[in-house]
Amino acid sequence: MNQTSQIDWIAVDWGTTNLRVWLMSAANEVLAQHQSSKGMGTLAKDQFEPALLHLIEQDLDPGKKTDVVVCGMAGSRQGWAEAPYLTAPCPPPSVRQATHVSGTDPRLSVYLLPGVKQTSPEDVMRGEETQIAGLLSDTPSYDGMVCLPGTHTKWASIDHGEIRSFQTFMTGELFSLLSQNSVLRHGIEAGELDLEEFRHALRHIGKDPSALAAELFRIRAKGLIAGLSPSKAFSRLSGLLIGAELAAVGLSAETTSSIVILGEDRVAQAYRVGLEALGLSSTCISAESATLRGLILAHASLKEAAQ
Repeated sequence: MNQTSQIDWIAVDWGTTNLRVWLMSAANEVLAQHQSSKGMGTLAKDQFEPALLHLIEQDLDPGKKTDVVVCGMAGSRQGWAEAPYLTAPCPPPSVRQATHVSGTDPRLSVYLLPGVKQTSPEDVMRGEETQIAGLLSDTPSYDGMVCLPGTHTKWASIDHGEIRSFQTFMTGELFSLLSQNSVLRHGIEAGELDLEEFRHALRHIGKDPSALAAELFRIRAKGLIAGLSPSKAFSRLSGLLIGAELAAVGLSAETTSSIVILGEDRVAQAYRVGLEALGLSSTCISAESATLRGLILAHASLKEAAQ
């Protein structure tokens, strides 16, 4: 039996910059994985199906229509087709709320999962809700905060299986812009996080977040007249931005029962260290694994609906 005949369905995480595909068996085992840089941000609407086929065409059974469950930006207004948002508070969406795409290839039956919106204060997510679904598939009774670090970091409050509320912070994008395109670029060098400098900056800005703009320029001044090294400037910038974010989230040991960080990379670890500096414990979980578990859960709802 070849791999093509074993493929039962296909899981897809389609972000702004990357496309990830898992070929799945009927028992939800990963048979193979493909990835490309054909994210939503590089594609016109008529280019989504060709981009997907470029990765999976050799794996498709010509005599079979294969279900494809997609989360992320392919369901955005600028994506393959718009999958309208669900409104929080709500459980993470399933295939029953998905948008079914009629492509040109008869071998594909594509379902775009919706994102989640919040009407007051206004906010949106696409893709993160599937990661949250994956977390809840393993721990359905989880109540607490979920941090999803990234270019636009999200904090979601989870209660009784629902996304109750959430906030998005442009911390990652601000860090990139400031370190690469502002006056700070002349004195910053990426490297390992200097934990002492990071913690000091994070605690400092937490006491007075309104001073952020001034503290950002002080990085430049410290480099010019006080000997702040480029590597310490990198850590200080990270501490200031993450510290201001944590202050806005308003976490405390008295009010926050549990915190899960969906990520295990350097950025996720920086959040974990930052929370520890504030006396808060957290657990890091693989974001990729959570995404796949969420897609598996969504596909299960498709099978249930067909029965």
